[in-house]
Amino acid sequence: MNHVIAPRTGPSEEPVYRADFAMGEHSARHLRRILRLYLKGWGLTAVADAAELALTELIANVVRHVPGRRCQTFIFRLPGGEGVRVEVVDDCPRLPVVGEGDVLDEGGRGLVLVDAVTDKWGVEVRRDGGGKAVWFECLAAAPLTRSALPAPRP
Repeated sequence: MNHVIAPRTGPSEEPVYRADFAMGEHSARHLRRILRLYLKGWGLTAVADAAELALTELIANVVRHVPGRRCQTFIFRLPGGEGVRVEVVDDCPRLPVVGEGDVLDEGGRGLVLVDAVTDKWGVEVRRDGGGKAVWFECLAAAPLTRSALPAPRP
């Protein structure tokens, strides 16, 4: 079931978007579209490509490794509009492993990609031990101020 939650004023831990359903072949594509719409509305399109790729990898891990493929996906706008945080929560106690496979392996590099394209990411075990949250953050670059611009060349 999809749940869209109205944005609150001021910093909040409440997600703006929450999806709770079994993932399938096309789920990542639909969630990427939703993520991009939020990022566009927040003026964070600069992080859209990285965030979409990271989200795709996390959803692919659910499809491949979580029995029943069931998870919750949360999208948060970081305080001050500095970026986005995405969380994928499932009830599988097995933790993801960063792959160090052979170059010719077909899989196992998803978290390496997540690490490469995001500013922060991690895994948090649920307090009840019944699963985990895998999350990432993509931060928007600070706008250049006049003093931060390079001096013109003579």
